[in-house]
Amino acid sequence: MSSSAPYCPWKKCNFSEKKMDQPSGRSFMQVLCEKYSPENFPYRRGPGMGVHVPATPQGSPMKDRLNLPSVLVLNSCGITCAGDEREIAAFCAHVSELDLSDNKLQDWHEVSKIVSNVPQLEFLNLSSNPLSLSVLERTCAGSFSGVRKLLLHITDNNLQDWTEIRKLGVMFPSLDTLVLANNHLNAIEEPADSLARLFPNLRSISLHKSGLQSWEDIDKLNSFPKLEEVRLLGIPLLQPYTTEERRKLVVARLPSVSKLNGSVVTDGEREDSERFFIRYYVDVPQEDVPFRFAEYHELITKYGKLEPLAEVDLRPQSSAKVEVHFNDQVEEMSIRLDQTVAELKKQLKALVQLPPSSMLLYHFDHEAPFGPEEMKFSSRALHSFGIRDGDKIFVESKTK
Repeated sequence: MSSSAPYCPWKKCNFSEKKMDQPSGRSFMQVLCEKYSPENFPYRRGPGMGVHVPATPQGSPMKDRLNLPSVLVLNSCGITCAGDEREIAAFCAHVSELDLSDNKLQDWHEVSKIVSNVPQLEFLNLSSNPLSLSVLERTCAGSFSGVRKLLLHITDNNLQDWTEIRKLGVMFPSLDTLVLANNHLNAIEEPADSLARLFPNLRSISLHKSGLQSWEDIDKLNSFPKLEEVRLLGIPLLQPYTTEERRKLVVARLPSVSKLNGSVVTDGEREDSERFFIRYYVDVPQEDVPFRFAEYHELITKYGKLEPLAEVDLRPQSSAKVEVHFNDQVEEMSIRLDQTVAELKKQLKALVQLPPSSMLLYHFDHEAPFGPEEMKFSSRALHSFGIRDGDKIFVESKTK
């Protein structure tokens, strides 16, 4: 570097000296130095102007160091390890959110090195990192105690065993948001009282496209004492049900959840869902119901034993049996109600021996107090006349 070139405070990021002591690949500190260097992350001086060099006394340990933003985005950078922990502590003391998604972190110990040196960290994204094969040591767990939100989306890593999720409860006792989307978790293999201890502060969980297959697993979500929001789209358990059945049966089983799959659960929807739940299982033998029968009886006590709703077919009638009157003839026939007046005239041509252009048609509703209504417009559909079984169609000749 020539004497005229600006001094780069990032020269204090001396990751190259420790390269031999770290796993192969790029370190967190190496990537941090590269991405947020003045060359790659321009800054301007002044309040609120982004990254700037703070004024520090001569000899201060913070001299010549950049003030990083409190939200660091280091996704898809090939990170495999932490790097120099002293430098992480010096540069990241104020960082509150850290995105490490889609990297190559395989070892929870390396993750703990990063997190333990970011004391203000509240949000951590570890999506798409191959961590499922890593064994968590208890000595590392304390590093994560302050993190409240974790987005864990380990795509293509076949996360199936609940013991992997148990690690998160041990590591993140303050956790309030947990995203486990696109994993193959088949069951929540944990007693209800243990779930409450593992995740005492969990407010939101996403099990979108997980492998859950049992209603018992859905019921276990009630064990999280502060749970308010759940996402359960695309799980095998709900595939056989209709869209209406899926939502109502889940809402009825999760009485404390106020938001399901991104939509607020209103008091009215909850009551409708609980009533639906009672009716859905009213005729199912006790040994076949997929839930603890006590829960069903609680709803019975609340609403009473509800009978199944009557099935009412609200689809328009597609045909009608009518009497066709022409001169002294009366013929009973079935006519399609989706056809037009012109098409009906063609249908009647052979019966009355008149060309359609010479016919006058009248509809008589046998229950109406009025007289016959002339069917004037050729393009009008028959169902618009309200034709029903037992009505009469009168045919007259225009030349009569």
